[in-house]
Amino acid sequence: MAITYVGITAQHDKQGNITPLILHWPDGRKYEIDKLLDVKPAPTVGSGIGKRYVCKICNKQVNLFCDSSGKWYIKH
Repeated sequence: MAITYVGITAQHDKQGNITPLILHWPDGRKYEIDKLLDVKPAPTVGSGIGKRYVCKICNKQVNLFCDSSGKWYIKH
C-alpha cells in the first residue's frame, strides 16, 4: 500500500475540531472535500495515534489521515 502526503486547507473551530475542506495533491491539483462522513482516532504511519477522516471527494469515499505531528496523507 502506497502513502501520499498531501496538503490540506482546513477549518479549526473553538473546540479544537479540525474539518478538512480542500485536499492539495503534490502535483498541484486541488480537490474540494464534498462531505465529511466520519472522524475517529486511528493508528498512523510509523507510530502514534492520529485521526482518520472518512470523506467524499469527487463522489468517491476517501480515507484521509492526520498523524500526531499534523502531517496529512492518503493510503492507496
